[in-house]
Amino acid sequence: MIGLLQRVSRSRVRVDGETVGEIGPGLMVLVGVQAGDGRPQADRLLQRLLNYRVFADDAGRMNRSLRDTGGGLLLVPQFTLAADTRKGNRPSFTPAAPPAEGERWFGYLAGQAAAAHPRVQTGRFGADMDVELVNDGPVTFWLEVAPSG
Repeated sequence: MIGLLQRVSRSRVRVDGETVGEIGPGLMVLVGVQAGDGRPQADRLLQRLLNYRVFADDAGRMNRSLRDTGGGLLLVPQFTLAADTRKGNRPSFTPAAPPAEGERWFGYLAGQAAAAHPRVQTGRFGADMDVELVNDGPVTFWLEVAPSG
C-alpha cells in the first residue's frame, strides 16, 4: 500500500462540484492499493501516517506527528500510484489492486483512521475528483508498505 503524504495548510476534495472531504492544517494523503495488499499493509500505513514526524517543533525541526498536532487527515484514493512506469511512454496498472479489492482496503484504511484519529476526511473511491491543496513547506513523502506475496 502506498501513501503519498503532503503536509498541508488546507486541502479539499470535490466531486461534481460538491465538497466531499476538507481539512485545515494536517496531511493530505494520496493512497494507492496494490495487488496483494490487505489488513497488515493498511494497519502499518495508518500507523506510519499518524506517527510520521513531519510537523515543526518549537525549534523548527520536523519532530511532531499528526497525533502530536491533532491536525486533519484527508485520505484520497489514487490507483495510479501503483502504476509501473519503468518502461515505455504508457503506464501499466498491473501492480494495482483490482477495483473491488482497492475499494475494500481503502475503505478499511479510512475506517481504521476514523477510529484512531479525531479529524479524518476522505475522497470518493472511483470518482472523478478535483483535489485542491496548499502544500506547507513544501513537504512531501512517499511511504510504502510492501504487499504480501
